[in-house]
Amino acid sequence: MTLSAVKVKPLEGYKLLITFDNGEDRIYDVNALIRGDWFGQLKNMDIFNTVHIAGISVEWEGGRDVCPDDLYYNSVPVDQR
Repeated sequence: MTLSAVKVKPLEGYKLLITFDNGEDRIYDVNALIRGDWFGQLKNMDIFNTVHIAGISVEWEGGRDVCPDDLYYNSVPVDQR
């Protein structure tokens, strides 16, 4: 079952605070993605901070997105930071 992101907030250090449809708040570290021409542009904080909910996932300006399963399974619960 794929969980949906329902709320996202950009944090310092290229991390996201994401609330999922099961009520969990989790922290996703975007640092590993920030490379190359496509995701490398997220190094610019003005672009990074454009993150928003798009469907069941998150998306940045220009259509950059992350698989919702990746967001959930490669993030940590807020209380385990």
